Amino acid sequence: MRSLYLILLSLVTSSAFSADSSVRELVKAAMDHWRGLTSATQISMTIHRSDWERKMTMHAWSKGAKLSLVRVVEPKKDAGNGTLLNDNNMWTYSPKINRIIKVPSSMMSQNWMGSDFSNKDIAKSTDIIDQYEHELTGQEETEGHVFYTITSIPHEDAAVVWGKEVLTIRDDFVLMEQQFWDQDGELVKSMKTLQVKEMGGRAVASIMRMGKLETPDEWTEITTHAVEFDLELPANIFTLSSLRNPRR
Repeated sequence: MRSLYLILLSLVTSSAFSADSSVRELVKAAMDHWRGLTSATQISMTIHRSDWERKMTMHAWSKGAKLSLVRVVEPKKDAGNGTLLNDNNMWTYSPKINRIIKVPSSMMSQNWMGSDFSNKDIAKSTDIIDQYEHELTGQEETEGHVFYTITSIPHEDAAVVWGKEVLTIRDDFVLMEQQFWDQDGELVKSMKTLQVKEMGGRAVASIMRMGKLETPDEWTEITTHAVEFDLELPANIFTLSSLRNPRR
């Protein structure tokens, strides 16, 4: 992958950094950065509410932009619950009922495992790359890094729920914030990076918090404890059989 410096240098020298195709390249680089060619991750998810808090430990694997598998490890009562994504298809598995359920597209906006992340958020859909127009709307240098603000507005025929998304991307490709605005121009929720660490040979967002503006006391944090990038994964890991019967 080319460094962000080389990308920006080519954009500046061509006087095309404000062009949609150029800013799109920056958005794509940030999306590619968090998953690599393949990845294996150990994460925990904390769901916080005003009167209770719940924490789960998970393992996750991904391959490219289309394939990912997430499996709950702890607590014991949730162990084995899993989510499989293959392109735009999503399945969940619960060992308690021993059933694999396909999630219809109409439910992709619903909460994932009771968190503030939707099913589509967990899918890390690449819709934003090709179904939105991107404009560089801000640039700021602080703490030794340059932060780029990109406003992404969906095409008129795009099958998306948001009126726009606003991204803040650091100069090492780390996605620092993603805002989700509704069709009426109101900010609904945002995902913010609270901590960045070197893991797997690159800077990654090690703690990310998703929350809605109307309920500031409610949020979900995903903490990455360990990650490997560009590793060999079993060919059959992203299958319904693997979702039901773990092989790793």
